[in-house]
Amino acid sequence: MKKKKSIIIVVVCVLAAAGIAAGIYGMTRKKGSPEAVNDSTAQTVQEQTTQEVKNPHAGQAQSVISGKWESSELAQQKAVAVMYSNIKQAMPQSNISKADIVFESLVEGGITRLCCFFENQTELEKIGPVRSCRTYYLLFAKEFEANYVHFGYSEYAADYLAQPSFYALDGMAYCSFYRTADRVAPHNAYTSWNGIMDSVAKKGYDTVYPQNFVKPFSFNEEDDKQIQIAGGETCNTFYPGYPYNKPWFEYDESTGEYLRFQFDDAQIDAETGEQLSYKNILVKYVEPDYYENGTPNYKVDGTGAGLFITNGKAVQVTWKKDSETSGPTKYYYEDGTEIVLNQGKTYICQVETTQNITVE
Repeated sequence: MKKKKSIIIVVVCVLAAAGIAAGIYGMTRKKGSPEAVNDSTAQTVQEQTTQEVKNPHAGQAQSVISGKWESSELAQQKAVAVMYSNIKQAMPQSNISKADIVFESLVEGGITRLCCFFENQTELEKIGPVRSCRTYYLLFAKEFEANYVHFGYSEYAADYLAQPSFYALDGMAYCSFYRTADRVAPHNAYTSWNGIMDSVAKKGYDTVYPQNFVKPFSFNEEDDKQIQIAGGETCNTFYPGYPYNKPWFEYDESTGEYLRFQFDDAQIDAETGEQLSYKNILVKYVEPDYYENGTPNYKVDGTGAGLFITNGKAVQVTWKKDSETSGPTKYYYEDGTEIVLNQGKTYICQVETTQNITVE
């Protein structure tokens, strides 16, 4: 009996010693052994990788006018829409390449003007030349709740401009406009980003989008994947059919963008020397309608036909706008699905149904 008891005591001691040794090893490993450090590092890396995959744009949001990712704070800053002259005497224009959206439409005499949308372009000291307002440009700027900059206006736009819901800044009274000596009036009126912002403050206009704001465009959220048009037709060259400046766009496969031409030459930014280029092109057909003096009186709400062009393809779409003075114009595929734009700059051509448009 005594012998058996001694054996049991020895076994218990051995097991206890083994347990103590294991505990000491575990504590030592936890406190800094290579194996523990490697395991901890691997776990941290794995957690970080998983977090990055789940949310690669933490703290960011997409720009309302370009779809590019930026800080959530900057993404809330409202765009500024500036009326640009677009006749031969106004070429080349200044800092137009910095605009993320350009909206072109006919005015009197077959010429066009451009409404250019800028966002957070704090460094711009020369914007223009700036020209006068037409109603449908103002209505388009309202779709983005943009602060709208112009120099004068047609008589038909006066009642709209007087409404407080339109955030208009007339260069005859605001925006710190200045004239240059290299061109004759009215093609030499310019403003700056700081001048616009000073005027926005004086007028008491909001600088952030309202809470109930409906974004006009839906943008691709995937950075490494492009929206490709299914079906449609090849579009290497697009002619919107404006009779005076005779513009066209050529697809550059190396960049995936459309280069802009007019007046038989590349359209160049006077400040940067860059040729204008765009990732997306939208066409909105409207019925021709004019006042007695030749000013267009386009109906911009309702429904109509259009085109969506991106990545070398063009497809027929329809547009819809429920109200003249509020809400966005939305574009839809034939099956009723809303189109999604690629991230980048967008050019919008408002054209009459009688214009001779060509896709090649």
